This record gives sequence, C-alpha cells and structure tokens, in this order.
Amino acid sequence: MESALTARDRVGVQDFVLLENFTSEAAFIENLRKRFKENLIYTYIGSVLVSVNPYKELEIYTKQNMERYRGVSFYEVSPHLYAIADNSYRSLRTERKDQCILISGESGAGKTEATKKILQYYAVTCPASQQVETVKDRLLQSNPVLEAFGNAKTLRNDNSSRFGKYMDVQFDYRGAPVGGHILNYLLEKSRVVHQNHGERNFHIFYQLLEGGEEDLLRRLGLEKNPQQYHYLVKGHCARVSSINDKNEWKIMRRALSVIGFNDSEVEDLLSIVASVLHLGNVQFAADEQGNAQVTTENQIKYLARLLAVDGSVLRDALIHKKIIAKGEELVSPLNLEQAAYARDALAKAVYGRTFSWLVNKVNKSLAYKEEKFPGWRSTTVLGLLDIYGFEVFQHNSFEQFCINYCNEKLQQLFIELTLKSEQEEYESEGIAWEPVQYFNNKIICDLVEEKFKGIISILDEECLRPGDATDTTFLEKLEETVKNHPHFLTHKLADQKTRKSLGREEFRLSHYAGDVTYSVAGFLDKNNDLLFRNLKETMCNSENPIINQCFDRTELTDKKRPETAATQFKNSLSKLMEILMSKEPSYIRCMKPNDAKQADRFDEVLIRHQVKYLGLMENLRVRRAGFAYRRKYEVFLQRYKSLCPETWPTWDGRPYDGVAVLVKHLGYKPEEYKMGRTKIFIRFPKTLFATEDALEVRKQSLATKMQATWRGFYRRKKFLTMKHSAITIQSWWRGTLGRRKAAKRKWAVETIRRFIKGFIYRNHPRCPENEYFLDYIRFSFLMNLKRNLPKNVLDKSWPTPPPSLCELEQKVIASEIFKGKKDNYPQSVPRLFINTRLGREEINTKVLQALESEALKYAVPVVKYDRRGYKARARQLLLTQSSAIVVEESKIKQRIDYSNLTGISVSSLSDNLFVLHVHCEDNKQKGDVVLQSDHVIETLTKAAILANKINNININQGSIKFTAGQGKEGIIDFISGSELLIAKAKNGHLTVVAPRLNSR
Repeated sequence: MESALTARDRVGVQDFVLLENFTSEAAFIENLRKRFKENLIYTYIGSVLVSVNPYKELEIYTKQNMERYRGVSFYEVSPHLYAIADNSYRSLRTERKDQCILISGESGAGKTEATKKILQYYAVTCPASQQVETVKDRLLQSNPVLEAFGNAKTLRNDNSSRFGKYMDVQFDYRGAPVGGHILNYLLEKSRVVHQNHGERNFHIFYQLLEGGEEDLLRRLGLEKNPQQYHYLVKGHCARVSSINDKNEWKIMRRALSVIGFNDSEVEDLLSIVASVLHLGNVQFAADEQGNAQVTTENQIKYLARLLAVDGSVLRDALIHKKIIAKGEELVSPLNLEQAAYARDALAKAVYGRTFSWLVNKVNKSLAYKEEKFPGWRSTTVLGLLDIYGFEVFQHNSFEQFCINYCNEKLQQLFIELTLKSEQEEYESEGIAWEPVQYFNNKIICDLVEEKFKGIISILDEECLRPGDATDTTFLEKLEETVKNHPHFLTHKLADQKTRKSLGREEFRLSHYAGDVTYSVAGFLDKNNDLLFRNLKETMCNSENPIINQCFDRTELTDKKRPETAATQFKNSLSKLMEILMSKEPSYIRCMKPNDAKQADRFDEVLIRHQVKYLGLMENLRVRRAGFAYRRKYEVFLQRYKSLCPETWPTWDGRPYDGVAVLVKHLGYKPEEYKMGRTKIFIRFPKTLFATEDALEVRKQSLATKMQATWRGFYRRKKFLTMKHSAITIQSWWRGTLGRRKAAKRKWAVETIRRFIKGFIYRNHPRCPENEYFLDYIRFSFLMNLKRNLPKNVLDKSWPTPPPSLCELEQKVIASEIFKGKKDNYPQSVPRLFINTRLGREEINTKVLQALESEALKYAVPVVKYDRRGYKARARQLLLTQSSAIVVEESKIKQRIDYSNLTGISVSSLSDNLFVLHVHCEDNKQKGDVVLQSDHVIETLTKAAILANKINNININQGSIKFTAGQGKEGIIDFISGSELLIAKAKNGHLTVVAPRLNSR
C-alpha cells in the first residue's frame, strides 16, 4: 500500500489516516475527489473502507482480482471490498471468532451491490462441494427474491432497499459456506399504498405485470398495464427506461426455484401480490347515512378467490369496524375515510406479513443441517449488515425518525468498537493509551429510547392512552417532557429566528450527523399499525396457506396489546446491537458522488453532506488521536532497509533490532515514533512521507546504478550467450563429423568382414554368407568386360568367367534359346540361376546311394503328367553329367541318358510345361516324359548344356506331339487364357491354358 504514496499528489493517499491535515474536511473531500477521478473508488480510514459509487462498470471484480486479494495481508494490496471480505474470512478461519461486516450509506450509494460482491467473492474463493455449491447458489439467489419484494425505485436510487437486512453466513471447519440466516428490519409498508412523485411501488408488482405469462395473469385477474392499478400510479412513473422488469421477472422466478419454492407455493405467493393490487382498486361510496359501501364488486370476487376467503365477509369487514367492549362484540359502520384507511391497512398488513414469511422461507432453505455431532457448534458465522443510511428529506416522517435512530445506535457502536480496538492494539503492543476526546452520541440515543422519558415511550403512551390522542397532543407531550434537552427543539421552544424554519407540527433533533426536522403528521397511525379485528378474523379464516401462516389465530384471543411499530423496531435494534457486539466488526461506508446517477461526476456539496452524516471525520479523528501509521517490523524493514547501509541488502538479526537501527539512521525523533512488541508506530504522516520520499530518491539512485550494472551485465551476458552458442554449434558439428567417421569405419569393417567371409564360402552354393562376395565378383567381371570389349565384330573370343559366374554364361545361353520366343522368358532375366533348387537333405538317401559316383549337377522339383490319363504327380528331376533322372520319393522312376535324348519341346506361351523326347527303340524307355517346372527357363538351360542339346530345344506354337508308348502318340494343345489351367480335353488331348503376360 505504501507504494502508492509516491503518486499521492495525483491520486491522493490510500488511507485517510495518512492525510497531513486530517482535521480538514476540505482536505478529506479533495483526497476523495482525486481518487474518484482516477477510478479509485475505495479508500481506507485505518481498517474502515470508504466506497464511492462510480455509476459505471469497472474491471475490478474479475476472478483474477479475487485471486489477487485471496489470502493476502490487508495492507499489501490496494483498498478494495475484497480486502475487507478476505480479512474478515481469514480472521474467522484462524481465530475461530465470529465476524461481521457493517455496510451503511445513503440510498443509491451502493450498499446492496457491495453485499452482492462480497457474497460472490466468498462463492468463488471458499472451498466447494456439491452441498456447498447448493448453499452458495441459495445465498446468491436470495438477493433477487428479496430485492423484488423489498426494493423499489426512489428519487435517489432505481433499486433502493426499503428494509434493513442482516445476513449471517455460516462456515464449517473447512471454511466452506454451509448455511445462512437473514433478519429484516422496518420494511417501508407505507410504500404499498402511497409513493411520492417520481417513485414506484415495490418491484414485484411491475415485474409480475410485465413478465408474467398470459395464462398466469388471467388466473390472477390482472392486466399488463400498471396504469390500471391505483397502488401503482401514485408516483406517476410506472415504467422506467433504466429498469427491465421483464428480465428481472425471469431472474426472480429462477431464484425462487433455486431457493426451493414449488409451483404451488409460487402460485400462492403471486396470488397475494395480485390481491394487493386488487385491494387498491376497491372503491367506496357513501350511502344516505354517510356510511361507506363497496362499489367494485368485481374486485371483491377476485380478492375472495385469490385470498381464499368468503367474499361477503371480506366486503363487510372493509366497511365495518368490530370492537369488544365489556366482553361484548360491537360492530359499527365506517365512513369513507375510515373505509379507505381499513383497506390500506389490510394491504400493508398482508404485504408486510407476506414479506416476513418470505424471509422465513428463505431462511429455511439456507438453514445449516448438521449431520454429525448436532450438539457441537462446528460452524462460525460471518454477518453482513446492509442497512439504510442517515436520511434527511424535505419532508421527514416516522420512517426517517426510525432510520436515523438506527444510525445513531450504529454510530455509537462504531465509535465504541473503534476505540476499543485501538485501545486493545495499544495495550497488546505495550504502548501507553491516551484517552481520546470524541462526541458521545449516547445522549441522543437516550433522548429517543430512554424508558418513560424517551420519544418512543412518549409516542407509545399517546397511542395507548384513552381519549382523543392525536399527532398534535403527542407533540405537546414531547414539549412538556423533553423541553430542556439540548438536542430537541420545536416551534414553541425555539427563539424568534429559529421559528421561521420550524412548522407548528414539527420537531427538530440534533443528530451526530446534523439537524433533522420531523413532521409529526401520521406518527400515531404508523406507530399503532392497527388492523381492525374483523379484518384479522377474515384473514385468519383464509385457505391460502401463506396467509394462514401470516395471520395466527392466537392474535384473536391474545388480550395483550401488540407492541407498537417503534417499540418493535427498538427491541429488534437492541438485539441487533447485541449480535454485532458479539462479533469482530469490519466497516464499509458507501457514498454516492451525485444525485443524477451519472458517471465521472463529483458533487462536492453532496459528498460533504455524506461525509458528515456517515461520521467519517469523527472516525478519522479517533483513528488519528494516537499514531497515524503502524506496521509489523518485518514489513517495515523489508520496505525501507535500502535507506540504511547497515540493513542493506540483508539484515541477519531480529527485525526489531533492524528497525531500531534503521530509524536511528533516518533520524526519527523520539516523539515521532514508538516501538511496540511486534510493530512500529509512527505518529505523524509527514515522518512517513519523508521516509517514502527518501526511498524514492534511493530507488532512482539504485536504478541509475542498476542501469549501468545492467548494461555491463547485459553485454557480458550477450557475449557469454554467443560464446555458449558457438561452443554448442562446434560441439554439435564435431559430434556429427565423429558420428559420420565412426559410421564409415563401421561400414568398412562390416564390408571387409563380409568380403572375407564370402571368399571363404565362395565355392559353396549361394547363401547369405557369400552373396555379397559373389555379387562383387559379378560386378567386377562385368565392369572389366565393359572396359575390354572386342576390337571388332569378327572377334568371337569371350573372357573366361570365374567359377562363381558360370551362371552368367548360362544366362547368355538362355537368352540365345528363349529370347523373343517364349512369353515368360523376360520374367526369368532378373532372377539368378542357382546351382540347385533342392538341397541334398531334400533328396532321399537311397536315391543318392543309387547315383553312386555320379556327381549331381542340378535338382529341381517338377510335376509329371501320365502319358495316358495325364494325372499330375509330384516328382524330382535330377541332372547329372550323363543323364536326367525322374525320381519319386526313394525310387528312380526313369533314367534318360543324354545319348537317348532326342530333343526337348516347349510352347511359346507363358506356361511351364516341357517334354523330354527319347528313343522308343530303347526297351528301358516307356516313352517321352511330360514335365512341369516353376523354373522352366533355368531347368531347360541347364539340361541343354549338360546334354549338349542346345540346338535341340524346340519352341512350338499351338501343340506338341509326343510318344506315349510303343506306337502310340499323344498331343498337348496350348492356348492363351486368363489363368493357368492344365486338364485332359474331350478329344483326349492334354489342354494347357497359359495366362497372358504384358510383354514377351
């Protein structure tokens, strides 16, 4: 908070206690004006918050702001509602002591909004659970309901609270809101039947007419036009542009549901609201004897239905008065004036009691239901008092008298508690307390409330005494009883000069906030607040559940006279004082900057009026009677330690000793400060301001040094950053080069290892161990061939390939035989020719033994087709140096010596079928052999080379004839198709369907 002192010339001080000229009202108001101009609407007087209504939205109530004030020391942040709310909440949590926040001010000063903001703060920042959320919602939603029924538009405020409200919020051991309770004070019932020009009745009437559904209004017998109802047109402003009654109706209806109203209760409640409007439209006319008669029967019918009473009984009760004299009931007719009084009295009673019922209903929904240990008080309470401020109008009546009496009591409590808290702080810190001189308004409170001699006692006596008691006789009695009181004055008691400002039916009280003149007209009627007995009886017989609860039958049998309105108010106020005295108080004083409700307009005359009526100067004087400023040693030392070389930059000893060294260095005089047990107390603001100015100079000096240091630091930091970046890049690049070199070495090692291993396995069949070596030999041979091509086309010499490249020679022979002649030759080109397609372990050992010394050159699995039925049978074809052998498992089925092999036939299509032609004269041969191999190009090439029959391979188109046995011939037909198919045709031929390929 001290940080704002450097800008005090522009925005003023955040705490009025720091005002140098604290006795000057002009200085006080100027400080308010400076802050208001900068949209700083909150200022402290010690721990009291002064709030000025800005009449515009300010971005200071966001969740972010709530978090800023949550759990923060009171003086660490700028003044705010949230600071008061959080400080009270933390005291409640840490000390387990009940708290209360007293919010006061004139109508339109922002009291109701302040209460809402505080409740919203607790709703957001307090611990939550499903049950707690329900309570939070109900606490927040109680506001729209009570505002609808208890607030109205006045000349000063569009949403003026016309009742006092004290709300207790209960918190459990975790600090979560778990319940609440509301007390209401002095509802302005007279507003129901009368409003001053430019004012309205209670909001609920207009909301119902504007927002109510057509069906609802039809059931209630109402029209949407408020001009139709006498109780709504007295102020001549039924509709106001700044109030959206339709929208407010929706909010109120939703709030009723949240609080727990069911549809039936809502219907009953709205029936009562409608009945008040119908009561206002009941008209009377005088008969020949001058007695009143009801002329609006239609209204009586509506009232009978809405209030659930007998219509004829209600009509009679409105025009007759029933009294009990000497045990007998006497009924007397009423004249027009009395009938109108009875009607208005009933309307006020019905509305007033319904409002009290509504508050009780809200309290039931907020009640804390303790499930565990119901006898143990596990909750603490924080109270919020939103009550009318001091009121001075051109015409002041009974209501203003009660309101101002209430403010006198609150001012008395406020001063007492302020002095008490000051004295307790001084004593706890071990500092001598000096008695403070202040205006004790107890003398005014006694004038109003003292037994037998106070104004309320005299008023009650006039109301109760037999005979013709009037407002005038009440004034005369006052003049007789309290004529010598210094704070009381009437026309009769005043001097000649003062009489000009006092009417003969007025009296003047000198309140703590100034003089107020009251008119006694209506005092007795408003204090009596009587409702004729027969009207009470009618209401007691109502079948409307709410009315039935509001009018208790015991009232009819109770012979004790009910308390007057003033006595009820005095007693409830006394209980309120007891409640507040039992709690730790915090204060919010609300002010309005102008009467026109305009933003950025500061009316100095109006502000001065409120400063006086709120007793702010008196409060400041009490707070400044001793020491203007006090802070804990730790906080003071932390802020100002840079002003002393011994405490800067750190102090290792006790904070007390550090502050003692600091103030000695600063040259504080003994009369300027005191050292308490935990705080330093500074008497004069100028001492603090001088310290703050020295701090600002020190900051500037340190800032200059810091800038120079920072420039050097920044440049060095920049150099180190660049150096670090260069080293990082270098290390990264070295790492990259190293990884590349290591990868290259690893590749070289692996290559050499593979090459050596391949050389070892060079004479083995192609396998993973030698494939790299063999590929390399192939590549080298081909590259050498490329570099040593023949000099001319006549040179037919061919370099001898290495043993591992015999396959390449076979590829050349295959090309000569099949290229351009057989469709599936191109598919064989990229495939390597290998030494064998069958390993020795796949050939039966008996077969290998039968071959004896014959070297096996090539082996491949084949399918053999029988010569007669063309049945397919799995066989193996083995090629040796001298013969081709067809093997079935362990048996050699046929051996064909190459000398007996006359030729090999194959089709030009993509099939894999071929025929080995043999000499039939050889008795050992059964005929030609029809075989199928998946590696037909490779198999035939190797067979042709081994048998030296390269030129004896016939590639046929259409069909192949073969010898099926002695003198028998077979035919194989070849045709193209979509997929391979080999089957015997009806003509006895073997038909082979070869799939078509994209290219030959």
